[in-house]
Amino acid sequence: MTGKYMAYVGSYTYNGQAKGITVYDVDIDGGRFIKRCEVEVENSSYVIASYDGKTLYSIADEGVIAFRIHEDGSITKLNAASIKGMRGCHLSTDEEDNFLFVSGYHDGKCTVLDLKEDGSIGEIVTGVFHRGFGSVAERNFSPHVSCSRRTPDGKFVMVADLGIDQVKIYSFDEKNRELILVDAIRCEIESAPRCFRFSSDGKFFYLIHQLKNRIDVFTYETGDRQPKIEKIQTISTTGPKPLNNLTAACSMRLSNDETHMFCGNAGDNTVTVYGRDKKTGKIRYLCCLPISGSYPKDICIFPDDKHFASLNHESGTITFFTVDYEKGLLVMNGKELNVKEPNSCVIVKVGK
Repeated sequence: MTGKYMAYVGSYTYNGQAKGITVYDVDIDGGRFIKRCEVEVENSSYVIASYDGKTLYSIADEGVIAFRIHEDGSITKLNAASIKGMRGCHLSTDEEDNFLFVSGYHDGKCTVLDLKEDGSIGEIVTGVFHRGFGSVAERNFSPHVSCSRRTPDGKFVMVADLGIDQVKIYSFDEKNRELILVDAIRCEIESAPRCFRFSSDGKFFYLIHQLKNRIDVFTYETGDRQPKIEKIQTISTTGPKPLNNLTAACSMRLSNDETHMFCGNAGDNTVTVYGRDKKTGKIRYLCCLPISGSYPKDICIFPDDKHFASLNHESGTITFFTVDYEKGLLVMNGKELNVKEPNSCVIVKVGK
């Protein structure tokens, strides 16, 4: 791979053992991170980069924080903004980097903020609180918004709520600054839809269920009032082996070339790798193997698609693997890195 890459890892800080964001140089050929420094952020539970790769956004206790990513990979704070709600758990931007979408697990809220031309965060555009009840269970009894994304056609915002077992679909009226409910995907009771990702062509999306430990594959077509969505596949997050009752699907990533998918499983403490047919959108099981850590809260795939890092929240480690897709093997790539309670990671290309 040509060019220089950096990795940014967000961690909780309430125990005083982490500063917030750890900055790493990325060794593509070696499949490793090399620690550079730490940047103070209160409880960085999720980090993303803008589509143009110039700005890093992080959840923080105060709301959300924007950082300029410099050509050498260092970051400096641009500004912070309140979301006027409880601390968020997930971030996304649209493809034009016009808006920032913040998911609120604790208060069941989706918040939309303006983004300025320099990448800094502007004012709140709109927001919506979910209402209702899920099943009578401790974890999914009330609304818990866990993932919000604008659809690739730019017309809608989809919001996964693992508390009420729904993915709500809103039209997004930029002129009137409104989210208007137009449809919903009603999932199985106590399935807990946690997060979803679209293919880059916008024709498919993948929805992971935390409690039922499965991935649903959908086709997507735009529409005037609401999108046209059809489920075409359901597949286990742990493959054909018997499911541990304590297993919870917790992370999902597409490879950069979108020919493979990765899923992290807490409790089981494994990562499952799937092959993906780009034409049909369907995925097929390749392997499910241990990650030598506990609670793989996020998976970070290297730009060459040959290596990945597992962020093991409970064990406080990052473990690195080389993937043999043909043989269905994950080979641990060197010693683990210690980082307290890692939550999320993003790799960004920097410089020219």
